Parts: sequence; structure tokens; C-alpha cells
Amino acid sequence: MLDVCLLGTGGMMPLPGRFLTSLMVRYNGSNLLIDCGEATQIAIKKKGWVFKPIDVICFTHYHADHISGLPGLLLTMGNAERTEPLTMVGPRGLERVVNALRCIAPELPFEIRYHELTEPEEHLEINGYHITAFKVQHNVVCYGYVLEIPRGGRFDAARAKAADIPLPYWSRLQKGEVITAEDGRIFTPEMVLGPARKGLKVTYTTDTRPVPSIAAYAAGSDLFICEGMYGEPEKEKKAREYKHMTFYEAARLAAQAKPEEMWLTHFSPSLVYPENYLEDVRRIFPETHLGKDGKSITLTFDEK
Repeated sequence: MLDVCLLGTGGMMPLPGRFLTSLMVRYNGSNLLIDCGEATQIAIKKKGWVFKPIDVICFTHYHADHISGLPGLLLTMGNAERTEPLTMVGPRGLERVVNALRCIAPELPFEIRYHELTEPEEHLEINGYHITAFKVQHNVVCYGYVLEIPRGGRFDAARAKAADIPLPYWSRLQKGEVITAEDGRIFTPEMVLGPARKGLKVTYTTDTRPVPSIAAYAAGSDLFICEGMYGEPEKEKKAREYKHMTFYEAARLAAQAKPEEMWLTHFSPSLVYPENYLEDVRRIFPETHLGKDGKSITLTFDEK
């Protein structure tokens, strides 16, 4: 299962009850963070989750409302006696930006490993997450992320017995391992596993215009988390000017992508009552929901 929590849903500046942008997911003991706006660590504490298991931090871009909470978070992780390496992913310039922020957090008891994105699309495999980073359209270089948890085929005990595969090898094959037995025979997962089953998929994008590629990447997501900077229809011109999105533009992307549900996030500070616009937006995509600090969901594999 995959736990997903919107830690902060605000854009530009934090407000009482609306922290700046951040998302956290948990899978198989590994925590992954996307963006780290101001008050991210407060939001984590408020949720009741912990800092030490954060293994990966992905950044969409380097505007302050998406990264200003990083120095304090690193210090807190260091104070938690973390020694395991931390992986950071983000657009070109990541190491330079993080080192500049670390002038107020210079001493850490763990290594930071950097992966700088340079291509329009990149794929990474980290701690069970299959991460796809894809470039979007903001006024600086910005990426969206697809997080997938793949799921192998069902184990077929009858096939394993028919192939005379020793019982101690079964669990290893189920995990995808290729085994060479003492007698020289080679056993592969394909010998005992059925076709791959549907995994879990979360797509996250913010600070962008509604480019068609977003719908393609979000297609079939269990959860699509998308920027909705403005709810007021008359602010579409402003959204175009500053390379952001309205609720309605996000809903049209969702209508194309057909996720199970969409959460809107990254609200403008001027958007005081986002719920006032939800009814109209749901006419475009019925499974639209407003993001809220601390809003969470546990996604589980479909057993059908």
C-alpha cells in the first residue's frame, strides 16, 4: 500500500491553516517528499509522521515557496541521528541551490546524493518507487512527477511444482530474482509468475500551464494531484501571464487523463473560498476534490 499526504497546499506565501507546497508518500518503510515549502516539517509533525525515514526529496523547481523549508528539515533530520544517504532529484542546478541553502545547515551526519534532471523525460528506480520526471511549462524550468509502484504477476505454485523448483527458491523468484541452483539449473521469475498486475500510480504537477503532455503522463492514475492556482474564471488571463493554471484548466486535463480522482493544490493566497468554485469544476471532471493541508489517502493494490 502507498500512503499519500498533502502536507501543504498554498502557493506564494503561507497562510494560517495553509502551509506552502509539499507532498509526502510512504511505501515499504521508505518516505519520499516532493517539494519542501516553508513549514513542511511542522506539517509532518502535525500529521504524526516522522523525518528520519525520508530517503528521497524531489523538487519541481526552485522558487522559494517550493524549497524554503529545506534547511530546517535537513537540520531536524540530522538531529534525529540519521546517517543513511539522502537522495535529491531536481532540475539542473540542484546541487548549487542546495549548497547555497546549506550555508545555514553546513554540518550534516549523512551524505546527500544529487540527481540533476536535464532531459524532457527521465526515469529513476529508487527504493521501490518508479519515478518519471517530466518537464512542464512554467516561467523557470519545472518538472512534474509520476510515482509508480509496479506489481509483478501472481505466483503460480502449480507451475513451480511442475518445473521441479525447490521450495526455498519460491519466495526469491516471487521477488524477481534469477536463481542458479547448485546443479546448474537456472530458474527465472517468468517460470512461476503470471502477467504483471496493475500497480499504483500517483501523478503530481504544479506551477505550469495545462500542456497536453500532462494528461498523457497522468493517464490512468489512481490519484492526480494538480495545481489549481485560481478558482475565479476571470483570472485565466493572470494564470496565462504567470504560467499557472485555473481549476477549470486542471479539470479539463483530468477529463482527458481519467484518473480515479484529482486533488487540486497550490492555491493563490487570494483564493479564500476555493469551495465556491467546486460545483462548476465538477461539471468538467466529477471526481475533483480540493486539496487541504494534511489531506491523505492510502492506496492499495486491486485484488480483482
